[in-house]
Amino acid sequence: MAKPVIFHIDVNSAFLSWEAHHRLHDLGETLDIRTIPAIIGGDKEARHGIVLAKSTLAKQCGVITGEPIVKALQKCPNLYIAKPNHTLYLERSRAFMELLRRYAPVVEQFSIDEAFCDMTGTEGLYGDLVAFAHKIKDDVREELGFTVNVGISVNRLLAKTASDFKKPDLVHTLFPEELPDKFWPLPVGDLLYVGHSTAERLRALGIRTIGDLAHTDKEILVSHFKKQGIFLHEAANGIDTALVSDEPSASKSYGNSTTLPADVVNGAEAERILLALCEKVGARIRKDRAYISMVSVTIKDTDLKSRSRQGQLAAPDNTTEQIYSAARKLFYELWDGSPIRLLGVSTGHVTDDACFQYDLFDTGKREKLSKLNAAVDEIRTKFGTSALKRACFLEDDTQKKDNDV
Repeated sequence: MAKPVIFHIDVNSAFLSWEAHHRLHDLGETLDIRTIPAIIGGDKEARHGIVLAKSTLAKQCGVITGEPIVKALQKCPNLYIAKPNHTLYLERSRAFMELLRRYAPVVEQFSIDEAFCDMTGTEGLYGDLVAFAHKIKDDVREELGFTVNVGISVNRLLAKTASDFKKPDLVHTLFPEELPDKFWPLPVGDLLYVGHSTAERLRALGIRTIGDLAHTDKEILVSHFKKQGIFLHEAANGIDTALVSDEPSASKSYGNSTTLPADVVNGAEAERILLALCEKVGARIRKDRAYISMVSVTIKDTDLKSRSRQGQLAAPDNTTEQIYSAARKLFYELWDGSPIRLLGVSTGHVTDDACFQYDLFDTGKREKLSKLNAAVDEIRTKFGTSALKRACFLEDDTQKKDNDV
């Protein structure tokens, strides 16, 4: 069996690079905003007044991604601010993904500007895959006009970590035998999926590097972090069993996300937001007479760092209650207490047929929930979404400003 080889390919300062290339090559401008202190920012009034991408000179001034534009201007008064052009960025992203699909058997788009490529077994076609990664990197630069970093390893976790090493326009490896030299000396906060709060708790236990975490007794971690402790220990040892999959692009899914008007730090408030998202997702699924058996939750913190976790339902379902129950469980497995800027719920493994495994102690519950959901959908369709509200939403506005996917 061929040794797994996974690439993680990440655009360097994507929005800024795409904006600069567009202005130079499409609009005929002469100023390359990558060569001055510049950022891509948003609308302050709409709570999008944050740094989305920054130039090297802006970074040297101390500007960081995710901070308010007002704060960035305090650090760099002559900062050039360009408003985001999301239509342009989607076009550039599509071109980027199309180029990767020319070479990789499986491409999983991880975000608008990054993707995993499963290159396992392609040595016979391309030769040395580390050398071939340089070709992909160079092709992106020459054909599309922007640069990328490529991280290479045996799984997603290590490949993504490698792509975050020195930038820009570079290829890095992080194979298991390289963990002691390249991975374990890193600060524990650099471990993928470790948020600010979790990093602080680990440091309070004397765990300051990823290596410290890798060599900490698993039982100690479980006593402090419960199930998350096992996940942290495995990640610190470079273990990641998640497969690269292009399934989301080949099958329908349903999801909603919401950027919050104020950071959420309270679990009860987060639960209400999750429920609101699940209501909308469930209604769309039922409208299509579909069923889902996979639920995923995404959290984005104030540093714009995203974390996601997914789980399987016992059987295909389309009721809001079952979707919410799964989402709530995933949320508390994922959330480390850090302030939340965005919450998302998505579903997958869609089918138009459902085979239910009945519970001998509650055989009628699912039928009742299904009928109740259908009745609520019908009333809201006829009289508007505000015709029926759950009690927890009567004085809550969390069902606004969402984005369907």
